[in-house]
Amino acid sequence: MKIATILGTRPEIIKMAPIIDEISKRGIDQIVLHTGQHYDKEMSDNFFRDLEIPTPDYNIHVGSGTHGKQTGLMMKGIEEVLLDEKPDIVLVQGDTNAVLAGALVASKLHIAVGHVEAGLRSFDMTMPEEVNRRAADVTSTMYFIPTEESAINLLAEGFSRKNMFVTGNTVVDACFRHLEIAKKRGIGEKSLSELDIEHMDNILTLTMHRAENVDDKHRVMNIIGALKELNDMNIIFPIHPRTKNTLQNFGLFDELNNMEHVHIIKPLGYLDFLQLTSASTLILTDSGGLQEEAITLNVPALTLRYNTERPETVAAGGNILVGSDKDVILENARKILDDKEFADKMKNAKNPYGMGDSAKLTVDAIEDYYNKGLLNIAAPEHIMDSFTRKMTSIEKDITVGEFEEMEKALIRMVFDGEKMRFPADDLNLNGMLITYDERE
Repeated sequence: MKIATILGTRPEIIKMAPIIDEISKRGIDQIVLHTGQHYDKEMSDNFFRDLEIPTPDYNIHVGSGTHGKQTGLMMKGIEEVLLDEKPDIVLVQGDTNAVLAGALVASKLHIAVGHVEAGLRSFDMTMPEEVNRRAADVTSTMYFIPTEESAINLLAEGFSRKNMFVTGNTVVDACFRHLEIAKKRGIGEKSLSELDIEHMDNILTLTMHRAENVDDKHRVMNIIGALKELNDMNIIFPIHPRTKNTLQNFGLFDELNNMEHVHIIKPLGYLDFLQLTSASTLILTDSGGLQEEAITLNVPALTLRYNTERPETVAAGGNILVGSDKDVILENARKILDDKEFADKMKNAKNPYGMGDSAKLTVDAIEDYYNKGLLNIAAPEHIMDSFTRKMTSIEKDITVGEFEEMEKALIRMVFDGEKMRFPADDLNLNGMLITYDERE
């Protein structure tokens, strides 16, 4: 078996590192392809060495550009590699242009696609990431899903549960694995080491890069207004160059930079940033991945957005959506800082993304599919076989697997009277309402 992994951005490398490592440990043939979407010194071979994973076998150096140009160049380069290497499955992770390009090319070459972190939905189709993740799910053969809630999104869109694997999120594996590497290495970034975060109290880590925030002067002013009043915190802000330019254009950068409790520093490498977040009292962010890392590291998060494709972090109680409203930001920050019981509740929120065995579960599933011949993509012979869609309530003890075998059916949705449930094989259906396809 040969597994190809496609990477394009730093978060993809970080989250796929545990899976690449697991594949290597099992001696499975693999290739790693880097699209070069975000290629700079931080994304060079040194970054892979820092994470103790093999450097990419291919880098197609697409660089930055418009969505169409970037995706087109990626598809061309990826197609050439896949035609030459002929992997049994292509793994993509998340919602970047690399994911879209890799999934489209592989599916058109009749190569199985495995989507890691499948099923996330913000339900905001103005976000390019939402378009990418939905398109990738349409083309996938295997869905490696962080939570049951994300699995239910896929079920509601008509995908078969037979191809879904609720593995948890590799962000947990990555945080545990990479924090150990980071501590062993120590802090490398001078600007961070000079702050002496190990002996600093009340650290608030701030990240802000999304266009809906940084390109809107009113929102930025509200956020800065909240930061100004949080003057009992040591606010550390690794600032994105684009964010810095925008703040300067708005005439707001100097105001923020002149606040004594705000420490604006250059963007950090991943391992340094992981040490910063793990030492934080509070995280204020508009990042998607950092919401996951925060709950994994037991750090309360306030998210500067009005929607999130990580609603599980909110439901679990480790994350609060505060948007850009100054009063809402301050109200929730003060509760975390001044109410120990409230803060402890957020810190101890149950991680919805698993216990750190996502990489193992993912590779287990791939090996099982390969051994059963399920990675072989061929035109279906019985695609026109008729079936009837039905709904019924179950009033006896019977599992999903038993019902499907007895009725020659595929269960689509399960409702327990209060919420939708993922139809795992061993789920007892007694007292539940189900929809299913019955083959004729």
